[in-house]
Amino acid sequence: MKLVEREKAIATLDGLLAAAVSGKGRIAVIAGAVASGKTELLNTYADRAVERDALAITAIGSDAERDLPLGVISQLLLDAPLVPKEQQRAMNLLYEGVRADEGDNQIDPQTVHALCTILLELSQRYPLVIAVDDIDRADHASIVCLSYLARRVRFAPMLMLLTQTEQGRRDQVGFEVEALWRTPHGSRITLSALSADAVCELATDQVGAADAERWGPAWHHLSGGNPLLLRGLLDDHFEAPVTGTSPGSEPPAGENFARAVISCLHRSSARVQRVAQGLAVCTDLTLIEQLVLVDGAQVSPAVRTLTTVGLLSGGDFRHPAARAAVLADLDDVDRIDLFARAAVLAHRGGASSAVVAEHLVHAGEFTEAWAVPVLEDAARQALREGRVAAAVRYLQIALRACTDSLRRARITATLVRAEWRINPSAPTGYLPELAAALRGGHLRGVDALVLTKALLWHGQFADAREAFELIGAHSGEADAETLAELVITRPLLMATYPSFRPLVHPGTKPPAAMPTVAAGHRLEAATALAGVLTDGPSERAIAVAERILQHSRLDEMSLDTVEGALLTLTYGGRPDSAATWCDTFIEEARMRRAPSRQARLAAIRAEIAMRLGDLTGARQHATDALTVMPSSSWGVAVGGPLAVLIMADTAMGDFGAVRDHLDQPVPEEMFQTRFGLHYLYARGRYSAAIGELPLALRDFKLCGQLAAQWGLDTPGLVPWRIDAAEALLRMRASEQAEQLIVDQLNRCGDAEPRVRAMGLRLYAACSELRHRPMYLRQAADLHHGGDDYELARTLVDLAKAFQSLGESRRVGMIARRARITAEKAGAKLILKALDREAGWEESQAAQETQPDKGLSVLSEAERRVAALAAAGYSNREISEKLYITISTVEQHLTRTYRKLNVTRRSDLPVSLSPEYSAGV
Repeated sequence: MKLVEREKAIATLDGLLAAAVSGKGRIAVIAGAVASGKTELLNTYADRAVERDALAITAIGSDAERDLPLGVISQLLLDAPLVPKEQQRAMNLLYEGVRADEGDNQIDPQTVHALCTILLELSQRYPLVIAVDDIDRADHASIVCLSYLARRVRFAPMLMLLTQTEQGRRDQVGFEVEALWRTPHGSRITLSALSADAVCELATDQVGAADAERWGPAWHHLSGGNPLLLRGLLDDHFEAPVTGTSPGSEPPAGENFARAVISCLHRSSARVQRVAQGLAVCTDLTLIEQLVLVDGAQVSPAVRTLTTVGLLSGGDFRHPAARAAVLADLDDVDRIDLFARAAVLAHRGGASSAVVAEHLVHAGEFTEAWAVPVLEDAARQALREGRVAAAVRYLQIALRACTDSLRRARITATLVRAEWRINPSAPTGYLPELAAALRGGHLRGVDALVLTKALLWHGQFADAREAFELIGAHSGEADAETLAELVITRPLLMATYPSFRPLVHPGTKPPAAMPTVAAGHRLEAATALAGVLTDGPSERAIAVAERILQHSRLDEMSLDTVEGALLTLTYGGRPDSAATWCDTFIEEARMRRAPSRQARLAAIRAEIAMRLGDLTGARQHATDALTVMPSSSWGVAVGGPLAVLIMADTAMGDFGAVRDHLDQPVPEEMFQTRFGLHYLYARGRYSAAIGELPLALRDFKLCGQLAAQWGLDTPGLVPWRIDAAEALLRMRASEQAEQLIVDQLNRCGDAEPRVRAMGLRLYAACSELRHRPMYLRQAADLHHGGDDYELARTLVDLAKAFQSLGESRRVGMIARRARITAEKAGAKLILKALDREAGWEESQAAQETQPDKGLSVLSEAERRVAALAAAGYSNREISEKLYITISTVEQHLTRTYRKLNVTRRSDLPVSLSPEYSAGV
């Protein structure tokens, strides 16, 4: 790495070197923080000495050789080009000096004089540069010799060039080193940290101008202007190039940066290293003295040194990677001990529970009784903030340290709730312990309900039944929070696990007021969903769901609330509104790194997409749900996303994928849940698509029997009668089919246009040919802006009806509209059917080439009426659509016939039809 921002130092050294070459000896001490570029500058000038016809001899001070007498002087003499006689003399003097030092005698002044004389004599032959790196790490005997030499170089052609770390040794050696540059012919050159501009300049040479401009400020901040740390960051950049990174992100700091951090530490004193280790564990400076057991007066200088080096800023590490590197450099025993002591000190000092808990996590096993409530409190705070993984770590340590049975049960229940948000299968190992605690009377209230919900999710219905009975036996002693949860649980079970409704005590009354606003919202959402599933959609339920979603967030307890409200809209005939909300919450779950919640919301989004006729979107969302959270974690709820995959792939004609989905094992208990209804319905659709009509009819009827048994036989949940009727029609049992269709239509209210439209499509198939277009047009109108897949099916049937009636002019435009709608939905089976009837659209293409004459003579009102009449609507239907009287319709049509010179509505131009415009 080239020298940057060292112009002043270079100019000073140039002058000193020139003076030395001319016979005026000089001394220069290059000082600076660890890894500030001192060695590079020293080596540069050792090389430059050769260009000035001078001789450079070098040595390096080292902690490993600090106790080796005359170690640095011996390096210099061995590097010097001495003649054999001088070399032998030097070796003898070194031997005498080392032997005297080993005998605890000070080095003989005559030996010092003789050794320095050899170097002075050498300078008379060549201008001499004596370069010693890290002089403050040199042995004492070498320092004595260099001090002697420094007092005699003033009139010799010699430059003594030494490097010293700032805040170096504070012993006698340190003072002798300082005396070297305080002589009249001495100079001290201090190297400061690199500026931001210097960092960018160096980075430009290494990585190019574009990356230097983009990452330069971040590299300057993270390195503190330290060249060694900067080199580590640049090397990491080369090994892991950053592409497509957001503007606010940081460049990578990997292994090269970590090695640079450790190198800086190992070049520092043991005291500085220990303070750095303490700060890596605990950022509270007031505790460092007690934590690492150093003199309090030494902490501040050590912090200043680390700041100068570039590791710290404001008393904390500039980058988490630097802290991690320091911790990794500690041995396991020392690291655990430091964290354990930090936890005790932080607790005594009144630190927050989150701070103490983090220390305890890194300390591992900790048996102090005070730690358990601290960890519990930290876990509750972490869950509120969405830091679920941290909460799990705190609770796991608390559980290992806790010996009280009641408290263990409470901690375990909280741990189950926390791990559930990451992966519902993760806490299954705790369920037997919780069940035993419930039987032993150690698990009560809300925590007991956590167990029952987990058991139900995983299909352990017998254990769940026992747990409900035990909870019910103590409901009279329950507190307000438990009573609220019991009241909320009842509609939730009705909506999801309907076979367990008798186990929820109807007499359980809510407290006078719900304990929290969140609990009130959960009750409203659960009640609205249960109402929609048992009684059908209502304006009140929809309004409640919309209001709740406006005020809900994916915090600790609100997923039930969000799910209940979204499903209320979905089953209540408002999937379009539910889609917008669901997308928002999926993104929030992704940002909060809550995979369980993200997956469950994706499953709901898949159901919404299916009801909107978006087959591609439905398949993608269902796949996401089963990818983010594997099938093994879904329990009985796996039927939800699987059912959507089966229906979507069936409609798209991918029967191979459907067989794979059906081969996936599902819990038998799933068929006792709402998810079982969806699965049966989807399986029936597949069987019908491949022509296995008896199997399809069996699944549809079983679906209906269960729905009726549970009181969930509403059109918005599973319209099984429609598909059962379609199977019967294909089996030529038209009377039975018509009964089911009429029953279904009678059950549909105004808030269920999708199911009503599906019924009308099949009712048309049971009707006389001449009436079919009327029912199919009504069905198409009801699907407008809704289910594109069902709309495409309706339009295909409408085209067939017109074909049978000989209305060939209308067949093409309806077929074109059906194709556009099917392509939008991704309905490949429908597109294949349309391909087989290619003549339909060809007839329309021919008609499109024929210009329609005389249409410009129609008024806007006449054109609107004529358009609907051309599409086959009756005068009464046109009257209702346009909000005009039947008489007005007749008058408009009479004038239109006269202007266009036609006698009946079948002669009206096809281009008047609204379907024509939609098709084009």
